[in-house]
Amino acid sequence: MELTKLQNGSDIRGIAINAEDKVKNLGADEARLIANGILNWLTDKGVKRPFNIGIGHDSRLTGPELKGAMVAVFEAAGCEVLDFGLATTPALFMATQFEEFGCDAGIMLTASHLPFYFNGIKIFSQTGGAEKSDIAYILTHTEASEAAAGNVKQADLLSRYAADLVEKIQRGSGTDQPLKGMKIVVDAGNGAGGYFADKVLAVLGADTSGSQFLEPDGNFPNHIPNPDNKEAMASIKQAVLDNKADLGVIFDTDVDRSAIVSKDGQMINRNNLIAVLSAIVLQEHPGSTIVTNSPTSDHLKSFIEEKGGKQYRYISGYRNVINKAIELNKEGIDCQLAIETSSHAAFKENYFLDDGAYVIAKVLMLLPKLQKENRELTDLMAELKQPVETLEIRYTISGEEYKEAGKQMIEKFRAELPKQAGFAENPENQEGVRFSVTEPYGKGWMLLRLSLHEPLLVMQVENDQADQIQKQLPIFREILAQDTQIDLTKLDQQLNK
Repeated sequence: MELTKLQNGSDIRGIAINAEDKVKNLGADEARLIANGILNWLTDKGVKRPFNIGIGHDSRLTGPELKGAMVAVFEAAGCEVLDFGLATTPALFMATQFEEFGCDAGIMLTASHLPFYFNGIKIFSQTGGAEKSDIAYILTHTEASEAAAGNVKQADLLSRYAADLVEKIQRGSGTDQPLKGMKIVVDAGNGAGGYFADKVLAVLGADTSGSQFLEPDGNFPNHIPNPDNKEAMASIKQAVLDNKADLGVIFDTDVDRSAIVSKDGQMINRNNLIAVLSAIVLQEHPGSTIVTNSPTSDHLKSFIEEKGGKQYRYISGYRNVINKAIELNKEGIDCQLAIETSSHAAFKENYFLDDGAYVIAKVLMLLPKLQKENRELTDLMAELKQPVETLEIRYTISGEEYKEAGKQMIEKFRAELPKQAGFAENPENQEGVRFSVTEPYGKGWMLLRLSLHEPLLVMQVENDQADQIQKQLPIFREILAQDTQIDLTKLDQQLNK
C-alpha cells in the first residue's frame, strides 16, 4: 500500500490490527519505512548526526511491536535511542526540551481516542510538532540510511515530566501542597494518564482514592478514552458524585486532551472548558485573543468579549488552531490560548503544546485561590449562557469524490437556506457555512462543515428555545436530498422521534 494513505493531517494513523472489517495497514514493515523517513527528515532539517531520538507509546496493544521495529532502524543507523516505554504525547515533546534527554526528535506511538485496532505516530522536533508538509516528506522519503553502530537505553520520562508539572503548580499556587484536604478523582480511560494520580496529585497533597481505569489496557474495556465522549464524561461524573470528590479529571489515551467535572457534577468540557480557560487567561492577560475552532456557541463569543477578550473562530484541526494563534502573535496580536471544542488546548506560555495535563495544571494553580475566596470552579463559567437544545448529525458521503460532493452541498446551503425566513449567513466563520437562526425558529445557530479526516458532512445546531431544532430539520432535509451521495438515515431517525 502507499504509505501516504497513512497521513492524517500532521499525524500518521492506520489500522494496526485486523479487526471487524478493518484490514491492517500499519505494522512492523510500515513502521520501519517511517523510521527511515524520520531519519531523512532530520537530515533534511539540518540536524547533525548522530541523532538522539526518544520514543514512547500509550497503552495500545501494538505499541511495543511498532516501537521495536522503529528502534531497530534507528539503532542500525547509528542513533542514540531513548526508549521511554509508556509515555504521553506532551511528555514526548518535552523530551526535546528537558536538558537531560535533549532529544532531536520525540516519537509517540498513539492513535488518540480511536478504537483499539488503530495506532499511529506523532512526531516532534525541538521546535514543535511536525506539520502536514513534514509528514508528507517523511512518508515519501523512506530510503534506508547507511549502517552505523547505535545505542538503545531505557529511560523514565513520565516521572521527570510529572515532577515538572508539580513544580509549575507549586510555583503557580505559591505553596508546596496546594491540594491538601482536597479529593480529586482521575479517570485515565486505561490510557497513559494514570500516572497523574500518584505522581502529580498525591504529591501536591490530594486524596485520589476513587480514581478509576488508571491501569494501561489497550482493549479499553471500560469506555472510550475521550473527553469529548458522552459515555466517558458520564463515567467520570458518576465517580465524582459517588466519591464526594472536589474535582474529577479525565484524559484521552495519550493525554494531549482532558476535561473536568466539578464537585456538583457539572461537566467542564467543550464550550464550558473554553470558557473556564479563557477566564483564567483573560485575568492574567487582559485583552488577549482566544483562537477556537468553528463549532463554538454564539454564547461563548459573548462570554469572551464580556471578559474583555476577543474570539477568533478558525477552521477545525488542532494544528490549524495552534498555527493560527502563533501567526496572530507574529502579527502583534496577543494570543495566549488556542483551543478546540474537542478539548485540545495549547497555551503560549507552554510552547503552544496541546497538553491535557497542563490544562489541569492551570486549573489546579487556581483552586486554592478560589477556595480562599469561597468560590467554585464553576463560578468561572457561570456567566456562559447554555443553549436549551443542541444537535449534531454526521452525514456519510459515498463515493471517491466525497470532498467535492460535500463542498457542493455546503454551497447549496449557502445559496438556498437564506431564502427561508429565520436564516442568515454569519460572516464570522472560516469553515463550511454558518447561519444565525431567528424567529420563526427560535434563536440560535447552525453550522455545516466537512469532517477533516472522514467522508462526512457535520451539522451542528443549537437553540435557546425548546423544540425549535426539530422544526428546522425538514428544511435541511429538502436541501440535503438533492444529492443521493449523502446518507440521510440519521436525519430521518431524528425526524421520526
